[in-house]
Amino acid sequence: MRSRILWKLLAINLVIIGVVIVIVWLSIDYLAAGYFMTLMDKYHISPTSSHEMFVSAVHRYLIWASLGAFVLAVALSFLIMKRILNPLTQMTSITRKISSGNYSASVPVKSRDEVGQLALAFNRMAESLQEIEQLRKTMMVDVAHEIRTPLTNIKGYLEALTDGVLEPSKETFALLQEETFRLVQLVEDILRLAKADAAKASLHKVEVHIVDLITQMLDSFRSQLDDKGIEVETHFVDPLEKVWADPHQLSQVVHNLLQNACQYTDSGGAVMISTEPMPTAIKVVFANTGGELAEQDLPFIFERFYRGEKSRSRDHGGAGIGLAIVKELVEAHGGSVSAELVDGRTRIWFDLPVDQPRRAD
Repeated sequence: MRSRILWKLLAINLVIIGVVIVIVWLSIDYLAAGYFMTLMDKYHISPTSSHEMFVSAVHRYLIWASLGAFVLAVALSFLIMKRILNPLTQMTSITRKISSGNYSASVPVKSRDEVGQLALAFNRMAESLQEIEQLRKTMMVDVAHEIRTPLTNIKGYLEALTDGVLEPSKETFALLQEETFRLVQLVEDILRLAKADAAKASLHKVEVHIVDLITQMLDSFRSQLDDKGIEVETHFVDPLEKVWADPHQLSQVVHNLLQNACQYTDSGGAVMISTEPMPTAIKVVFANTGGELAEQDLPFIFERFYRGEKSRSRDHGGAGIGLAIVKELVEAHGGSVSAELVDGRTRIWFDLPVDQPRRAD
């Protein structure tokens, strides 16, 4: 590809040079020579021999000048185009490596022009593909690990029942049902995560009263909160505050955050839900007491299948997908998420734009 493009570009330059030479040659023959003859007549000089000498000399110097221009143009064009095409050749080579699964190579950026910008964009694409591939591999390992645990337990109980080691009982079937439910829940979480990944292309945004939505979701969690004796405090700056969002997806965000707060708040603890105004967005904060989330866990709690060793363990029933879904859905809306520890409380918040985004003309 490189050779074909190189010779095509060289051919274009040579054609242009040839056209210029022909135009100059004809101009000399028809214009300069005629003007020379006129001057000879004006000053009563015999034009025959002088005309031939003039035309011959001009043609000779034109030929030498054309040859020099031709050689210089070829040399400079070759060097410049080779410099331009080198990164493209490297990109072709790296593309082959990427297609074979090697994402570590990158194109050297030697300029800040369009070719340099293309090399930067190519390197960013390669890095993104590497991150996606790493996430895919990690997710496959995590999914296999999460599925293996309940399947192993179910297999063990069934083998024990088959061999007569374990007598059929209501407790045994309850354990099998619990492991089956955990497995079904994991599959449903993975499906929800996959839908969250694709949410950006299928959002149906309208104006949503965020406080009403939180209140409705809070009512659905009331029994779980009361069972653990968790006190709920709310502080909404503007009860009529609206955000521009997909109500179904936003309900999933609030549901997951409430479930997370209920799940990791100790019995007798408290959950605080508040809104904070921002210049072009609204910030919604879910804070809860208790739990053993450490400072070093904060950068990772929105990663898929991530759980701290203690408070986010399997004993609480989670697979580490809920907050990953929150992150995907909020970012699909153009918002952001974050978490922090303040005075022994875990604060998880997200923000969403309050205005409809303007369409480009």
